[in-house]
Amino acid sequence: MDKQYWTEKYESNNTGWDIGYISTPLKEYIDQLENKEIKILIPGVGNGYEIEYLWQLGFKNCYAVDISEAPLQNVKKRCPDFPDEQLICDDFFQLEIDNFDLILEQTFFCALNPSLRKQYVEQMYRLLKKGGKLSGLLFDFELTKNGPPFGGSKEEYLSLFEPKFDIKILERCYNSIPPRSGNELFFSFEK
Repeated sequence: MDKQYWTEKYESNNTGWDIGYISTPLKEYIDQLENKEIKILIPGVGNGYEIEYLWQLGFKNCYAVDISEAPLQNVKKRCPDFPDEQLICDDFFQLEIDNFDLILEQTFFCALNPSLRKQYVEQMYRLLKKGGKLSGLLFDFELTKNGPPFGGSKEEYLSLFEPKFDIKILERCYNSIPPRSGNELFFSFEK
């Protein structure tokens, strides 16, 4: 699942995870954010409906990273004034910019090979400033070998994140979109 794999997915429009708009749980979470100066990252941004929404609300210190250029170009088409230097085509695990107040998780974790989960936790910890939050959605269904998406459970997530983060929220998502209802956990972890 390298750059070519993901680029082919976007170019062939084989993006079944893409709902075409910001998901309700993340929209409602973003709506309660008051400080528009915070530094925000969305890794594995895909077509970037979340970053577009943040931008439209006046959050100008937000960054998107994706391993494929194709979805970043889609973001740029919808938000032509979004700064190029804040749309980063790179491997998340190689990302050097850091000191984020907030990192939003939306389908990125579940798209990674499960063997990278500990590395994901380490990288998130490194990217956040002290007191920064990693928040968003994680899938709650049996971990499979066939993916993406790869599932997981509350117990697994606790064992991965508790050593590094203060678990503020990790609970069944009450406002998932209908196709994902019962299969998502909303979380907020603090460094």
